[in-house]
Amino acid sequence: MTKRVILPKQPDDLPWPTEHWPENFESSGFDRERLEGLLADVFDEVDSETYGETHAFLAVHKGQVVCERYAGDRDKATTFPSWSKAKSITQALIGILVRQGLIDIHAPADVPEWQGADDPRKEITLDQLLRMSSGLQFAEDYVDAGVSDVIEMLFGKGREDVAGFAASFLLAHERDTVWNYASGTSNIVARCASRALGKSGEAFEAFMFDALFGPIGMTSAAPKFDKAGTFIGSSFCYATARDFARFGLLYMRDGVWDGRRILPEGWVDYARTPTKTPPEEPMGYGAHWWLGIAGPDSFSANGYQGQFTVCVPSLDLIMVRHGNSEAGPKGDAVRGWLARVADCFRG
Repeated sequence: MTKRVILPKQPDDLPWPTEHWPENFESSGFDRERLEGLLADVFDEVDSETYGETHAFLAVHKGQVVCERYAGDRDKATTFPSWSKAKSITQALIGILVRQGLIDIHAPADVPEWQGADDPRKEITLDQLLRMSSGLQFAEDYVDAGVSDVIEMLFGKGREDVAGFAASFLLAHERDTVWNYASGTSNIVARCASRALGKSGEAFEAFMFDALFGPIGMTSAAPKFDKAGTFIGSSFCYATARDFARFGLLYMRDGVWDGRRILPEGWVDYARTPTKTPPEEPMGYGAHWWLGIAGPDSFSANGYQGQFTVCVPSLDLIMVRHGNSEAGPKGDAVRGWLARVADCFRG
């Protein structure tokens, strides 16, 4: 059960990490000995039979970096793949456009392919897309290319126009009745952002830096675009672990950064408001953010092969983990490991 906890404010005496992260690697405000043992579990072997590969881990506690570890020749300047953590970045971009009055998430989404007079898809809203409840057909499978729509979209015939490919799918269910996690949905949302702004490709990327990445100091961000000029908001935005932590801090601080409101008031609460998911789904889901991975109040940006940015408001804790962990038992083990790491910060 997801628990709504008030988002903590930045400590008054602590600078914002727009340029440099405050660091306290000697902090005694948590069980460091237990944490070191958990880090050894995942970093001491190059490829753990239990967890797969762990490439980076970063913990920000009460606004300060208190733990940072990298594998091999990686370091704090190394950029890591987002995979589906990009979906949460896409959610932020929609929020900025909502604040600017350019998008209404409760109005029908601006999708040209759905505008036929008798097309039931034209009633699908951005809210339903953000909550993965549009009813659209889409098979999210990263292993079996024979049944996978996401592989075909990202690497096959849909790769040059990911949103157009995703928008071609028909309804499998009435909208707002069935939850179906789908990367195609996120690329439709990303193109809606582009159309609302009237910019694509390099111009849209400039907007991303002007409105989001630049103000929070996320300078390493490298979003990827298809040939149609759409940000591939389902899957592709590289950044350092410290910059992914900056993005997490923006959400932990309710969309405000150093006195400037980046996201509209209430947007983070919208992101972490539960959407009805099927009983077999082990985690909860909000609006392009996952729920409950590290305690009932936690929310997270999760990506394929074990990429995570986890926010735990009750602890004022952000955890960033990057690696290469297969779905299934290893993925489950990594999620359990993150929950145990969070427990190190509980009194």
